[in-house]
Amino acid sequence: GITTCYASPYLKALSGSSHGYDVIDPTVINPELGDKRAYQQFVQALEDHHMGQILDVVPNHMGIDKSANPWWQDVLENGPSSKHAKIFDIDWNPVKPELKNKVLLPILGEQYGIALENQEISLAFRDGRFFLQYYEHHLPIDPSTWSMILAFREESLRESLSADDPSLQEFQSIITALSHLPSRNENDPERIAVRYREKDVIQRRLATLCEEHHAIEQFLLENIRILNGIKGAHQSFDQLDALVSDQAYRLAYWRVAAEEINYRRFFDINQLAAIRMEESDVFTQFHQCVFGLLQSGAVTGLRIDHIDGLYDPKGYLEQWQSWALSELGLQGDEKHRSIFMVVEKILGTSEALSADWPCHGTTGYDFLALLNNLFVDTRHARKFDDLYHRFTKTTGAYEDLTYHAKTVIMSSAMSSEINSLGHQLSLLSERNRRSRDFTLNSLVHAVREIIASFPVYRTYATFDPSEEVSDRDRIYIHVAAARAKRRNPAVSSLVFDFIRDLLLKVPFDESRIDWRDVNSFAMKFQQTTSPVMAKGVEDTVFYTYNRLLSLNEVGGEPEQFGISLSHFHEQMSIRRDTFPHSLSTTSTHDTKRGEDVRARLNVLSELPQEWRKRISRWRQLNKKSKSMLDEQSIPDLNEEYFIYQTILGCWPLTEIETEEAREHFSLRIQEYMTKALREAKVHSSWLNPNEAYEAATRTFIINILHPKRSQTFMKDFLPFQQKITQYGMVNSLSQVLIKITAPGIPDFYQG
Repeated sequence: GITTCYASPYLKALSGSSHGYDVIDPTVINPELGDKRAYQQFVQALEDHHMGQILDVVPNHMGIDKSANPWWQDVLENGPSSKHAKIFDIDWNPVKPELKNKVLLPILGEQYGIALENQEISLAFRDGRFFLQYYEHHLPIDPSTWSMILAFREESLRESLSADDPSLQEFQSIITALSHLPSRNENDPERIAVRYREKDVIQRRLATLCEEHHAIEQFLLENIRILNGIKGAHQSFDQLDALVSDQAYRLAYWRVAAEEINYRRFFDINQLAAIRMEESDVFTQFHQCVFGLLQSGAVTGLRIDHIDGLYDPKGYLEQWQSWALSELGLQGDEKHRSIFMVVEKILGTSEALSADWPCHGTTGYDFLALLNNLFVDTRHARKFDDLYHRFTKTTGAYEDLTYHAKTVIMSSAMSSEINSLGHQLSLLSERNRRSRDFTLNSLVHAVREIIASFPVYRTYATFDPSEEVSDRDRIYIHVAAARAKRRNPAVSSLVFDFIRDLLLKVPFDESRIDWRDVNSFAMKFQQTTSPVMAKGVEDTVFYTYNRLLSLNEVGGEPEQFGISLSHFHEQMSIRRDTFPHSLSTTSTHDTKRGEDVRARLNVLSELPQEWRKRISRWRQLNKKSKSMLDEQSIPDLNEEYFIYQTILGCWPLTEIETEEAREHFSLRIQEYMTKALREAKVHSSWLNPNEAYEAATRTFIINILHPKRSQTFMKDFLPFQQKITQYGMVNSLSQVLIKITAPGIPDFYQG
């Protein structure tokens, strides 16, 4: 009964990639997965079983780590004049003037000057090309700056070779040719073509010269040795520093990225650079390989990854359907859908997928949230609120936690994006006498507050100024602005109104305001709210608001404690009538917990009184397993509550009989809790790991899972765990039954 193989991305990714979402060359299938013959065998096997294939397409970003992406390397070499500069979403004129026409490259493990003088950054030469080495990174050098290397100590070369020596003349001719090379900031297509042609010619000439004349090669190698400096002699690095500083990129300490990075990323991951899929030629160039797979019939449908990251999600889907109509000859339906496509989209509790999007639905997180909530006993919401706050001694409301987490993300990991939006706003405000008195600080603060108050991942206004903002999006924008005002009574409401009106495309009676600039701000704003929501909620609040962990799931809202059966049926009726071919999933590679772990934990919602007694008893029994650090008991009560749910949810089905198996399970929980602590960003974080706190938490886990040290705890825990597991299995089977019978296409993750 399985009709389709639903595959992760398999275009060429970074070597050793375990997931394929870091594509470095979208024009070929990943050779690490097999050759063309192996792929054809795979396709033939599917055909033999009358199966199709949905391919995961990653249109938002590419992998750029370890100098493996040829398009990105070309941008680093040629700057704004690169043939591939248009592909990447780079701000060539950022807030910081020193970065004009440069890409900030935050790959260093320490401050730039320290890395340089430690000889971690070094100049190298191979096959007629100069490049910089930094561990696994090989960074190209702009050929127009090669003269700094070639002309260095040139007088010594002239002394060793006669003036009429052909090799010396060729060497000097190459330096002259480099001086006539068009700039990397050139924007004239003809001049850019000259640059590409001439730099390749120069490279071949230099390679040949070094190959045929040993003296020239040794001269260059000696230059490189000297330019690479001497440890402890600071001034010996001046020339290399000048060369590095004259490139189309600026090497920087990785921590600098949060505030100054000027290329859009996938969330806050520096190694994944966003691309400008809104450009039609980028769409065509990027999808060449997938076009071929669809035309051959190997692929029969597409999953679109992270649709909210795109400049114009609807426009992107329309491009695909238009291509399918013209190239595949498929007939479209009433929604202009000709090829099967589902989008990875997180919907809020009361949010629906835009009805005018030409796709067949989502990848199923909305279904997951509904189905999971069906197994949570809504009658006990207040009891769980009470037991959670009493046990953990926390008082924060979910809405406040979400607001705070989003502000933390915007002031740390994504402050560069917020500063850029504030800079755009400042330029716009200066052009209108009603808004010119808004300060840069007030604008940055206001945009941060509106994003922190945004009720959904993003809105979808288009860049066409004549097209009105949808009623749906108008409501979300008004809600966000109103919430921001309410949280900031000491700030003038006018600044919030100014931003709100820009997002709503309210016309200004001011000729100096160019609507192209307004649209640029609005579209970038929309691309920013989504990652802030994802990082703030999914990757922060889901690890701090621990009332019932089964609710802390992608696509869900932990504040909602279950749904009624009638509500579920109502939503399934809507699903049948609107997107009947949407996917129905219960686990994906992005879910925080497995479907069976959630099914177990949902049982707790039916037993609030017993659960309260158990965790109170466990807290007393495990007090001795805690550590003290700076007068603080570790883990704190909220983390302890998190740990109990975690081990209850994933305790092995069969009894742990051997010491090796028990240690393996303990290690899994320890590693997971280290991740959870860093995601929570309360006592530790990925940016600033608190290793002492993490070690103390690991010790607590070791102690409570040790058969001899925790005999009393285990004696109480195991019978309760077995009871929960038994009911959890019923939940699991019921979940599967509903998934395969409800409207939609059931998705079984990894079998």
